[in-house]
Amino acid sequence: MYYWQWLKNVVRIPHTTGYPSEPDAVVENMLYQDNIRFDPGVNPAPGFAPRSVAIRQVDGGSCNGCESELGLLSGPDYDLTRYGFSFAPSPKHADILVVTGVITQAMIPVIKGVFSQMTQPKRVLALGSCAIDGWVFKDAPGVVGRLDGIVPVTVDVAGCPPTPGDILRGLMAAVESHSVPSQEVHP
Repeated sequence: MYYWQWLKNVVRIPHTTGYPSEPDAVVENMLYQDNIRFDPGVNPAPGFAPRSVAIRQVDGGSCNGCESELGLLSGPDYDLTRYGFSFAPSPKHADILVVTGVITQAMIPVIKGVFSQMTQPKRVLALGSCAIDGWVFKDAPGVVGRLDGIVPVTVDVAGCPPTPGDILRGLMAAVESHSVPSQEVHP
């Protein structure tokens, strides 16, 4: 029986998703927008050096939809590094904290701990509808709901899940922001 399944899988054409047929026009034009500065001589926000922003991602308990979209930013289609972003393995090296998923009671000390280890200036990005307000899980037992009650959120990126272009715009808005009040990026 096993060999028959194996043979069918060898002969069958794979059902994988290919690369996008055309580039994301919004992301391609981001380098040329007036509100996003990439001049190496200009510091976008106090304390942030241009083209050197490290991201630390924390999953509060999600379906991995937001994480998969965040992972696409490292691929050749969006190429996060051309905008100066990189992922940091430690919160001590991070400039932006990206939180995804439903925020539960058990994750509060973890999120606060990661936030406290980050050096100033630091920004927080609430990624996806679950991190922003709990979405459909906000009334579930053990769910806190909103991230902004735990740490000061700089930018909310709405969506379930948000597109990689929306996430990239949210990261740019977080770097551009000079103050802590939350901004919202809608698809």
